[in-house]
Amino acid sequence: MQFSPLTFKSLIKKPFDFEPKTLGEHFKKKRLMEGLFQEQLAARLGVTESTVINWEKGHHRLALHLRPRIIEFLGYDPYPPLAETVGQKMRAKRHTLGLSINEMAYRMGVDPASWGNWEREEVILYRAH
Repeated sequence: MQFSPLTFKSLIKKPFDFEPKTLGEHFKKKRLMEGLFQEQLAARLGVTESTVINWEKGHHRLALHLRPRIIEFLGYDPYPPLAETVGQKMRAKRHTLGLSINEMAYRMGVDPASWGNWEREEVILYRAH
């Protein structure tokens, strides 16, 4: 009786075969899927390699002005805002654009204090605004 060699096949879990829960995991998954090193991603986003490493480890907060680049790289907003009120929607839009209150107010031609009050819903917006 002859024996033939047996070949066992198994599914090998890829390093990016996981559901991201943190912002750092979103970065890591996308970076691995695109075959990028941390240094390459850093150059693409205009940050240092250590910044990318810290993001992936969850040790560093994302600077607001980088948010548009992050959304562009990921292709989606990892934390879509749950905006229900006008103030929450204003804040969500400002964050998506990566702007501070002062920058957004300047673009809209209003006083920064007013914009801040509108976002916090301390003052009611008038139809003219």
